[in-house]
Amino acid sequence: MALSSKSAHELSALLSSGTITSVELVREVLSAITAQEPSIQAFLETYAESALADAAQVDLDRESGKLLSPLAGIPIAIKDNLCCAGRKTTCASNILQNYVAPYDATVIERLKQAGMILIGRTNMDEFAMGSSTENSAIQITKNPCDPTRVPGGSSGGSAAAVAANETILALGSDTGGSIRQPAAFCGVVGMKPTYGRVSRYGLVAFASSLDQIGPLTRDVRDTALLLNTICGKDEKDSTSVDVPVPDFTSALGKPVNGLKIGVPDELMGAGISEGVKSNILKALAKLESLGAHVETVSLPSLEHAIAAYYIIAPAEASANLARYDGVKYGFRSTAASDLREMYFQTRSEGFGMEVKRRILIGTYVLSAGYYDAYYLKAQKVRTLILRDFQNAFTKYDVLISPTTPTTAFKIGEKANDPLQMYLSDIATIPVNLAGLPAISIPCGTSDGLPVGLQMIGKPFDEETLLTAAYAYEQG
Repeated sequence: MALSSKSAHELSALLSSGTITSVELVREVLSAITAQEPSIQAFLETYAESALADAAQVDLDRESGKLLSPLAGIPIAIKDNLCCAGRKTTCASNILQNYVAPYDATVIERLKQAGMILIGRTNMDEFAMGSSTENSAIQITKNPCDPTRVPGGSSGGSAAAVAANETILALGSDTGGSIRQPAAFCGVVGMKPTYGRVSRYGLVAFASSLDQIGPLTRDVRDTALLLNTICGKDEKDSTSVDVPVPDFTSALGKPVNGLKIGVPDELMGAGISEGVKSNILKALAKLESLGAHVETVSLPSLEHAIAAYYIIAPAEASANLARYDGVKYGFRSTAASDLREMYFQTRSEGFGMEVKRRILIGTYVLSAGYYDAYYLKAQKVRTLILRDFQNAFTKYDVLISPTTPTTAFKIGEKANDPLQMYLSDIATIPVNLAGLPAISIPCGTSDGLPVGLQMIGKPFDEETLLTAAYAYEQG
């Protein structure tokens, strides 16, 4: 088996034993990128020179007997909305086409401290607004399982890079499903930690009360290892929560006998394809055979989740993206005769159609006369959704649903129908509104395309999710 297709924990053992070097591993991953990129287009930039230099340093540290982290020397790709000092961070947008980050995001600092090798930055929907990576201003990433189909979004580049063996690990961000949905479409593991579990410092904001950084990996153990590295309180992020960070790998291998699983009716009904539903039912039967107890449960407020999300998220985006005006950094239009015209032309030329759509929606719902009618009402619905989850978790340890209602759709299939595109996140959006942890793991195929199983957990109970996900994966 090629090194680039192995899991991080397998490679960690090979590196520790001296069977391979980090330089050998990085060279093979760079070769895989060279071979695959013409057809996949997952990367916007690769860091070949620095990656090889960093790998050589890790090898020297290992030879000298220095104590290293389990992920030292392992290549990782980063989504293009994570600031990396001295590197472009463009959010796949023309308005930030030449922006170079002056500092590292906290998660990038932690990757570097762990000795991980930054291999490059990956494509995404512009400013993380999309479910297909078709909204990138630079290129459209293809699904490695079928290049005529989308890889999902907005972390489509990261998911595709892992699935195509162009990286060992990747980081994405998840505002309404942007890690889990592409993980499901590409047949990899993707996790959104609890809101506040991972620092958002250095993540370019889309919707600040919803955004969360998380891993995309080959298997559940790799997810646990990467969570060990990136989680933890950060004084630079006031929303990061000071809770203990366990060794997440210790949750793996525990029995699920007696685990109580709830299956929300609202996420198994209309809109869920038969192929996806049948795979979810098989997965539930497998978990029951391992000793878990499965029941259906109703969370009635979930039917309003998409409506609430597409008021709250655009409202926050409208405020966050107001800073891109052509004055201090980023793109500035030259087709303007005065300051007002410069603002107008810069934002008209710099932002893509989907970003403009969401800014307009957000500005509208926050405007005088509409704030109470839309935004305030959406926040009340958000509270009801959270209460539904809280009530369910008084009885169940984990909730299970499909990650996506269908398998990966064709490139261009939903590009001109925003509502249909938004509905592809019907099962993932409620999790972000409630700030809960959730993981998507592969659970079979439908018509040859991967299906994702979503497990949702209690706040800061990633361990139970990892226990259940690992038991299913290994069972």
